[in-house]
Amino acid sequence: MKAARPAWHEFTANLNFNDTGLSAWFACQTAFNARDGASAPEREFTHDGQRWKAELSYSEGNLVPPQNGVTPAGTTIEHDTIREWRFHIWRHPDEDPLGNPDDPQDEKGQQKFHAHVRPRWQRMKGETKTGSLTSIPVPESLGEGVSVRVSGANIAPRDYYTLLRRAAAAFGINPRHFGGNPESDDYGPHETSSVQDAERYVRVHKRESGPIHARDGPLARMGHLLENDRSGYRKVVQQDDDHSGTNLPGFYHTVTLGPKRVTEAFPGHELAVETKHYYSREAANIDTGRAVAHPKLGASYQVSRMPSDHTLRYTDDDLTQLERELDRIVVSILAEAGLDVAPGKTGDDGEGGTGPFVEDAYFEVDVRERGPDPVRLDFARIRDEQESVVVRHLSDGGFSPVEWDIAETLVGDGGTVSPEDIADENDRPVESVRRALRRMDGFLERARESVAFESPYVAELVVDAVRDARDASQRALGAAAKAAEADRRGIEETASAFLAFCEKHGIDYENRTDARMKLRMGDIDSFDALRRRVQRTYDLWTDAGRDEAEIRDARLQYRYRGDQASASFWNFLRA
Repeated sequence: MKAARPAWHEFTANLNFNDTGLSAWFACQTAFNARDGASAPEREFTHDGQRWKAELSYSEGNLVPPQNGVTPAGTTIEHDTIREWRFHIWRHPDEDPLGNPDDPQDEKGQQKFHAHVRPRWQRMKGETKTGSLTSIPVPESLGEGVSVRVSGANIAPRDYYTLLRRAAAAFGINPRHFGGNPESDDYGPHETSSVQDAERYVRVHKRESGPIHARDGPLARMGHLLENDRSGYRKVVQQDDDHSGTNLPGFYHTVTLGPKRVTEAFPGHELAVETKHYYSREAANIDTGRAVAHPKLGASYQVSRMPSDHTLRYTDDDLTQLERELDRIVVSILAEAGLDVAPGKTGDDGEGGTGPFVEDAYFEVDVRERGPDPVRLDFARIRDEQESVVVRHLSDGGFSPVEWDIAETLVGDGGTVSPEDIADENDRPVESVRRALRRMDGFLERARESVAFESPYVAELVVDAVRDARDASQRALGAAAKAAEADRRGIEETASAFLAFCEKHGIDYENRTDARMKLRMGDIDSFDALRRRVQRTYDLWTDAGRDEAEIRDARLQYRYRGDQASASFWNFLRA
């Protein structure tokens, strides 16, 4: 399927190197000392025919020199203060569309990044603000080397590594310190390198973007339907006023979904994301002829929402997965909002129309064959699946007393609830609560001893069930009265259970001696549910020692999809 290609925006990664130990860190010191007296000398270099600039500086962090001045690997460090080196790398202002070569304070534009170079050795220590020492985690497989945190925008992820090497070379630093020999198999960052943040985006015309951030649009529905509403992390933001208080619909709307929820909406996806529709801070006061007056729709990787045992590596495979998943989410949301994801060409001259998109300095409407296809966000399917779990549970004999206690506690409590809380509140043994929770796994989520509904929609369904049960309290009183009357007539307790069951489920029981028994079953939503109810009615009737032939011959009356119908009780009992 054809679709406009999103562009890279923010990106952050930790790139680790150990090919030459701490040599990169020492080389930065040497390069800085050879500045020819300049306070912040700049260097120029090229990459893929593009001109770039770089400067080198340092900061004094909290790292503590190794004990006795020697690292565990035997490297001598004769520094009382461990400097942390910083490369500032940006597109030449003559080439960056947002750079200003005439203003040194604003020449760096928006295509740029910082590279923070920090030494790493085993058993490394840092000093806290209170003067105590804390351990700096260093992967054992890294041994001794440097960690470079790159953080920037509007640059393709794979280019950060190459630009870092080119900038180092521009300062006379051997680029082999940052990734070995390009001719060798071990070329590139160490295997422990990881991605920390990444965003892909498109810019949408403000008059077209309303369906994206509407209160019933794809962003809102993703958040309210898929995200757990009580335990774990949930973030749904709908802010329509900018920072000065000016109303700008869709100013900042976001939804953050963890891996489990993402998979529900986008089968095959693994990465936690924040999807957001947002304007620049001053967009309300900017002429619509400028791109920055129009909002972005972006999807960004959320490392903090990933499980501790999952790391997105800085490898070709992982970067390809990252781009594929982010792009699919962006394009799918556009499609769900009814926007043209692949605007066609206009005119015979080949000039292209941008459709709902607005091109900016770094996003160009580049429509091409892409894979995989966008996912249709079938929220109706997800609601049906969630509803079927609840309905199946409720119709399959309903809640047990302990399960009702759990449901009512979750409905009434707004915070995190543990099995122990539920047991204490309802005077139940905690093991009984745990067993009941296991039976309710289909629509409850349990993690770290906390219990919550699987989604707000599931919560709504169960709330309705609890409300119906409470509304049925008058019917329950009627059932009790009928049971008492049955006792007075010498009917066994099992007959009382039959009458109570009929009252609970709205079954109008009529058993006149001069006519065939009638059971009015009311509204039904499926014939499977009707068959289960018929079977339960039969079991309770026969348990009460009543005449089996009498109920087999009973006539059912019910309403299916608004139409009245009737059938033999025995037909549904045999089905």
